[in-house]
Amino acid sequence: MTQEELDAMMNGEIDDFDSFEDGDIEESTSKLDNEDVEDDAVDDAIPAGYSEKTSHHWPLPATDENKMVHQLDDVTKEGEEKASEIFDIIEAISNDLMEKESNTQNALEVIASNIELFNKLSAKFPDVDAFKTQLEKNEAAQEDINQTLEALQNSGDSIMSVMDIMQYQDIHRQKIERVINVMRALSKYMNTLFEGKIEDEKRVSSAQHIAGDTHNELASTDDIEALLEQFGK
Repeated sequence: MTQEELDAMMNGEIDDFDSFEDGDIEESTSKLDNEDVEDDAVDDAIPAGYSEKTSHHWPLPATDENKMVHQLDDVTKEGEEKASEIFDIIEAISNDLMEKESNTQNALEVIASNIELFNKLSAKFPDVDAFKTQLEKNEAAQEDINQTLEALQNSGDSIMSVMDIMQYQDIHRQKIERVINVMRALSKYMNTLFEGKIEDEKRVSSAQHIAGDTHNELASTDDIEALLEQFGK
């Protein structure tokens, strides 16, 4: 049964109730009940009298999106997870740089050996230009490899500096957790401070209006109880 059919039935526009199957009626009723439960859950999180027009007079409703400690817990958790991912990436880059640095060192040893060989050949056969040419090429390659090796070493040092800087993330997490602990302690203290020996159900109801009031725009008992319940959460 659709919502339109249910409305028509409730308004008396449909008399033939047998045309609907029991399953349709139960399904529609279940949907309505679920919607009522969701609406009640939302209403419980919003103080009485809260609306878009009056929102500037109220603090934010105590929903999951606005609960301070809840949000700070999410920040510390997500921050720690992302920092761990960054450390893994940095460590992989550092390992690659160390491997390439080792390969470059091996290539540099080969080039140094070639230069020594062509120096001897050029000295023994001064008329052979090929030996001189290869000697110059190997010396140029040696210079390029030295520059590459220096760049790899500098990159490795930079990676270590980044890892040192990332350590501050853990310090920031600890600071946030300290703030959370203080907020929780204050919350428990305030709840204890406002505790009473008499249960609310046994208290005498408060007067709506007392002598000296200049207007009757006072909060109702339901409004006050809803507000106290909200702060109690």
